[in-house]
Amino acid sequence: MNSSRILPNICVAGCGHWGKNLIRNFHKLGCLHGVSDSDAVRLQTFRAQYSVKAYGNFEQALLDPDVDAVALATPAEQHAPMTIAALNAGKDVFVEKPLALKVQDGMEMVAMARRQNRVLMVGHLLLYHPAILKIKELLDSGDLGRLEYIYSNRLSMGKIRREENALWSFAPHDISVIVMLTGELPVQVSAFGGAYVQPNIADVTVSNLLFNHGTRAHIFVSWLHPYKEQRLVVIGTKKMVVFDDSRATDKLVFYDKQIDFENGNFQVTQPKACPVPLPDIEPLFAECQHFTECVRDRRTPRTTGEDGVMVLQVLQACQRSLQMNGEPVQVSALAERQVAAL
Repeated sequence: MNSSRILPNICVAGCGHWGKNLIRNFHKLGCLHGVSDSDAVRLQTFRAQYSVKAYGNFEQALLDPDVDAVALATPAEQHAPMTIAALNAGKDVFVEKPLALKVQDGMEMVAMARRQNRVLMVGHLLLYHPAILKIKELLDSGDLGRLEYIYSNRLSMGKIRREENALWSFAPHDISVIVMLTGELPVQVSAFGGAYVQPNIADVTVSNLLFNHGTRAHIFVSWLHPYKEQRLVVIGTKKMVVFDDSRATDKLVFYDKQIDFENGNFQVTQPKACPVPLPDIEPLFAECQHFTECVRDRRTPRTTGEDGVMVLQVLQACQRSLQMNGEPVQVSALAERQVAAL
């Protein structure tokens, strides 16, 4: 990166469903240098709209010395080879979730970033959402008490994919949050699901995660649901909190938790809802801004490649359980230790 520039030059690869949002935010930040896409018509549309360079193929962007970093919004199976190519070319990389489709590929991406001394950041968007950051703050302060249970619903009608199932498409969001809140990988997972639109590609899955000390979580994802729901419920020994991202207002609500044992019976007090005010910040803008700052200042991102590998470990274990009709699968910390030793 040219030290005379304040902000890095970023090229977004993939101008489709999600890439257009990255393009909009990097342009807003003043960092959008170019776009790359295999669709010539779409590519020229974004080139004209934002007055930036257009690269008909990814290799052209990597050969441009003015490109400091790339942001990948391409299909998941392309993440590993494109990331490794970009790192080899000396570019910093932001890659959308999931980091890759195999733990080994993710580990190779992390190792390459370290060898090249490049920034590798994975797009775990919810870790930049003010509601999730507030929940983490409440946990760390002790206001929620000890973490007991987490459940998450991520449901909608579409977008149905062919290259990955609903687990790999939706659950990385929830796994990244749950691993961050618990501060560890689960020791065991089990997953059930069903494929109804396409053979062998699950449209609906329910994954159960067991952590040390008894904390549990479950994740329900589906792209065959009559309405959109994005809800996370966190239960502590003292209090409870609900994050409902489908709501226009009061997305985060705090609840007391009062259960007394009197005269041989449990007495439960109906909890009162207390909305928690949140700053009006678009999480994707905050995520993109964080990446540009990490590239500019050579800082380690909040969501590292190592974090992406840990999410892949959980996904891979859930996928194995799914294929075995819900048989429990142990989540090995071996890959985590190997990544830490790289």
